[in-house]
Amino acid sequence: MPRTPSVAGLRRRRAAAQRLHRPVATTVGALVHDLLAVQAQDQHAATLALRARAPAAALSDVEAARRRGEVVVTWLMRGTLHLVAAGDLGWLHALTAERASVGGQRRLRQLGVADAADDAVAVIEEALAGGGPVSRQALVRRLADAGVPTEGQAPIHLIGLAARRRVCVLGQAADGGPAYVPWPADAETHVDRGRALAELARRYLAAHGPATEDDLAGWSGLPLRDVRAGLASVAGDVVELGDGLLDVVRTGDPPPVAPRLLPAFDPYLLGWRDRTFAVGAHAKDVAPGGGVVRATAIVGGEAVATWRTERRGDTLRVALDPFHPLRAADAAALWADAGDVARFEGRRLVR
Repeated sequence: MPRTPSVAGLRRRRAAAQRLHRPVATTVGALVHDLLAVQAQDQHAATLALRARAPAAALSDVEAARRRGEVVVTWLMRGTLHLVAAGDLGWLHALTAERASVGGQRRLRQLGVADAADDAVAVIEEALAGGGPVSRQALVRRLADAGVPTEGQAPIHLIGLAARRRVCVLGQAADGGPAYVPWPADAETHVDRGRALAELARRYLAAHGPATEDDLAGWSGLPLRDVRAGLASVAGDVVELGDGLLDVVRTGDPPPVAPRLLPAFDPYLLGWRDRTFAVGAHAKDVAPGGGVVRATAIVGGEAVATWRTERRGDTLRVALDPFHPLRAADAAALWADAGDVARFEGRRLVR
């Protein structure tokens, strides 16, 4: 049996599985497919997660891929917004929407709009009949005009319900604000659950392995019985590494990862139940609570700093907050990566 990897070995293997070594130039759609799903409640951060893995990509490439429908943002795992390849939308939605709907319906009742939910979905569907994108503000006005309560958080939860019912996904308004477009007509609708669970298990391990069944359950929001069924279906393609760690069969040693600036909510910081392998003693610096996961700098796959940005005009100001003094070479590499963040956004770096 292969030897259980050390903590350093876990970092190296997981960082490579996450494509943080930037293996080859690739399209936005192919990269998102390889990652399976990128958490996207902060949509700009999700684009920066792709930047960290794609050396030639620009923000305009990600925006164009979304406009073409190659990649899609909607509520999936754990009822959270994720960026996924269009071809994965149907089966991921089929696996996750039912569990997300339980919490969604509870929230609609708390907001006092459960009785108006069906009418709201119908209004949203009609508003998107022209193809969209329709801004959030415009949808809220349509809902209010139809007599649907729109106070507080009611609108976003009603839009989320429409997404769970395959009415809409997130799009992009001309001004870059939140907007919605119709559910893709070619998204898979009749999904074999066993096949989908197998695909989930295989693809999760390809992008996150080594990982445990608990990691997959936590990331997907699915119960262990489903996770175990999926893993059993792909057992012939999986290797056991000890301590419950599983991985797809890989050839060669994982490549090293250069110092890299990861955005808030980066998949490398969210893909496993325990992020200690990446953050060590700095868990509270990276994730201080309240669901926040800060933008984090890594060296050798290990968190060494958080970082902040300020955008003014065509400039991007970056500030590093190291956990300890950085080696000169590592600091220089991180500042070079900050320059690449500015390039990605079409801005000029200011330190």
